Amino acid sequence: MHKGIAYGVASAMLFGISTPIAKILVGSVSPVMLAGLLYTGSGLGLLVLLVWRRLSPKHPAPVSTPRGKEWVWLAGAILLGGVLGPVALMYGLTLTAASTASLLLNLEAVFTALIAWFVFRENFDRRIALGMLAIVAGGVALAWSPGEATSVSRGAAFIIAACACWALDNNLTRKTSTSDAVLIAGLKGIVAGAANLTLALLLGQHLPAIDTLIAAGGVGFLGYGVSLVLFVLALRHLGSARAGAYFAVAPFFGTVVALLLGDALTWQLIVAAVLMVSGVWLHITERHAHEHVHEYLEHSHAHVHDEHHQHPHDGSYAPEPHTHLHVHEPLVHSHPHYPDVHHRHPH
Repeated sequence: MHKGIAYGVASAMLFGISTPIAKILVGSVSPVMLAGLLYTGSGLGLLVLLVWRRLSPKHPAPVSTPRGKEWVWLAGAILLGGVLGPVALMYGLTLTAASTASLLLNLEAVFTALIAWFVFRENFDRRIALGMLAIVAGGVALAWSPGEATSVSRGAAFIIAACACWALDNNLTRKTSTSDAVLIAGLKGIVAGAANLTLALLLGQHLPAIDTLIAAGGVGFLGYGVSLVLFVLALRHLGSARAGAYFAVAPFFGTVVALLLGDALTWQLIVAAVLMVSGVWLHITERHAHEHVHEYLEHSHAHVHDEHHQHPHDGSYAPEPHTHLHVHEPLVHSHPHYPDVHHRHPH
C-alpha cells in the first residue's frame, strides 16, 4: 500500500475511533468546552513531542518550518479550520437535528475535492470522482435516519459553512504540507483550543473535574493531534482530494467502535461498508502516469534519496530520512504518481 494511503486511512481510523469516546464525555462537558479541551490536548501533546524530538540525540535534523507565503496559508488554515469552522458547527448543532447535522457533515469531503479540483487544479479522473462519490454515499448511508426532518434551515447553513471552512483548511494546509507535520498540527491545536476554550468561558461555562480534563486531553491528543499529523502527511503524498476521500471513511471506524460498545448492527452499516470499501478500492487501484516536467524548485522537508532527491550533501552523511533545504533541478520523465508535493503540474 502506498504510504500516503496508509497515512490517510490511519488518520481516519484515529479520528473515527475518538468520536464515540468523545460522545461519552459530552454528558459531563458542554460541546464548546469539550472542543476546546480536545484541541488543547492535541496542541499541547504535539508541542511536547516536538520539544522531545529536538532534544533527543536520535532526531538531529532541524524542524522544517513554513517559508515565506506558506505562513499566510497556514494562518488562513488555522483561522478557518481551527476557529471559524468549530464555532460555526457548534451554533449549527444547537439549531439542527442530529440526523441532519450528520448528513451535512459529509459535505466536507465534497467541498474539499471540488476546491482541490477546480480552484487549485489538482488532477482527477472519472475513477477518482466515482470513488469519492461512493465514499460520501457511504457516509450518507451511515447518517441517514428515515422519518426525521432534513430540511435546510439556518442551523444547517451554519453546518454547511463549517464544512466549507474545513474544506478550505484542507486545501490551504496542503500548500504547507512540506513543513514538519507535528509543528503544523501542534500550532493548529493550540490556536483552536485557545479559541474554543475562550468562547466556552465567555458563555459562562466552567472547566470540568481533573479526571475529565485528562480523559479529554488524551482523546484529543490521539484523535485530533496524531490524526492531524497523519492527515498532513497524507496531504503531502496524495493531494487534498484523495487525502480528504480517505479521511471521509472515519465515520465507518466510529460506527464499528460504537458496535463494540453495544450499539446494534444496522443495514446502514452494511451498505456503508460496501460503498466505502468500493470507493477506497477505486482510489487504491488508481494508476496515473504520463510524461511530465519538474520545474526548478527549492524547498525543505523530510525525504530519502529517491528518484526525485538525487542531490549531493555538504559535510558528513545524514541518516535517512533527513530534513534540509534542497534544490530540484528541471527534470522530464514518466512514472506513476499522485498529485503530491513534487507533482503539482497542470494537465
